[in-house]
Amino acid sequence: MFNELLWIVFALVNFLLLILVYRIFGKNGLLVWIGMSTVVANLQVLKMVELFGVYATLGNIMYGSIFLATDILNEKYGKDEAKKAVWLGFFTLITMTVVMQFALLFEPAPIDEVNGALETLFGLVPQVAAGSLLAYIISQNADVYIFSKIKSKFKSDRFLWLRNNISSMTSQLLDTFIFTIIAFWQLFVSDFGNWIQLFLTTYFIKFLVAAIDTPFMYMAKKFHK
Repeated sequence: MFNELLWIVFALVNFLLLILVYRIFGKNGLLVWIGMSTVVANLQVLKMVELFGVYATLGNIMYGSIFLATDILNEKYGKDEAKKAVWLGFFTLITMTVVMQFALLFEPAPIDEVNGALETLFGLVPQVAAGSLLAYIISQNADVYIFSKIKSKFKSDRFLWLRNNISSMTSQLLDTFIFTIIAFWQLFVSDFGNWIQLFLTTYFIKFLVAAIDTPFMYMAKKFHK
């Protein structure tokens, strides 16, 4: 149960840090968080761990925090600001992918000790980023749209949990579907049964992350009125 307990603590720390950044820096803090999280999540996703009896990627918590950040922006500053943040994250990920591919082209010095690790890590990023970029831009825009639609019908703060959870859980389902098809296309066409298992377990973890972030949405609602 060590991984499971650590995962819960890790999720709480991530969301607390996001709330702290927002409390101190306001809207700009959320924009920085979204840009940083798109990069970190796509690095963490390369590590596989066992959680709740299934195999899962590690980047789901950090990636899920992006949905919380855009929901806070949507709730407090409007749909246009949330959309701007989504595109900021999109171009941050593209920039990281491009500049690190250039970095790998340089011949390392004879005394260099980290180039091999960089090649291992960032050599995998483009194929992960291809699926991640498309999944990100579609699911995040869907999140913004769904949140805004629900807010227009249920404006009361009593329904904040409803618009936060439905928008995040629905868009995370869309994100998981797109990402797992692109990133694991060979598995999809050759072993559909295992792909379904991968898809369901990945979404299960993301579903938990979306549920955990609800109290933090209420905390953020009280800041910077």
